[in-house]
Amino acid sequence: MPNSDAYFRFVHVWKSFGDQPVLQDVSFDVRQGETCVILGRSGVGKSVTLKHILGFLKPDQGEIYVADRDVVKMTEGELTEMRRKVTMVFQSGALFDSLTVGENVAYPLRERALRERGLQDEDKIQNLVDQLLGLVELEDVKDLMPADLSTGMKRAVAIARALAAHPEAILYDEPTTMVDPLMAQTIGDLILKLKRQRGLTSIVVTHDMKLARKLADRVVFLVEGRVAFFGPMSELDKSSEPVIQDFIQLDEVSLLK
Repeated sequence: MPNSDAYFRFVHVWKSFGDQPVLQDVSFDVRQGETCVILGRSGVGKSVTLKHILGFLKPDQGEIYVADRDVVKMTEGELTEMRRKVTMVFQSGALFDSLTVGENVAYPLRERALRERGLQDEDKIQNLVDQLLGLVELEDVKDLMPADLSTGMKRAVAIARALAAHPEAILYDEPTTMVDPLMAQTIGDLILKLKRQRGLTSIVVTHDMKLARKLADRVVFLVEGRVAFFGPMSELDKSSEPVIQDFIQLDEVSLLK
């Protein structure tokens, strides 16, 4: 079901683990250059959705398209190539513990040079690493190890490493979970800056309403694996879905504390 305006597209996707349904008839699309936020409580299928996009999970029913290509029908080689264009920033950051911050960011650059059988120009690689760390405002931690960084700093470095792969799209899995409010604001500002400067298509999985209001062009709100709302952020507050209203009100109460 091609749609040239949509970079990502879910069409009636169902997924269960054993007898437990996780995604139930999920349909939505993400346009090129758009930031879509997937909201909902824990355990409603938000992160599972991202794993389907990257082909780590296969749906029981339905179709998933990335740049008009059916992910379910991709070979392993095609999935590997797609994952170079669609990168993911995991909650943990997923940095290589044995490499410095600079070496972590350089890793996709070296991998690309080897893949394309090009010369590894070390000066060029280091200049790009410096630029990317400067973009996330962490140029001073280049020689540190991941163990020396806070959770929020690890995620910022993971974003820099993701950008090193020159992706067309980035998936963010709970980018502000377990970070302090100041770092959460910094990460949100960074994701917004990347959208404006680079026009990257993005999906952000979160339960953070403040982050969602900052970033989202459109929102997918999942309730027990089904899409309870899909539309502009400006329309979410008007939803008549009780669970959504409870979610919004609880968030407002937490902001007042």
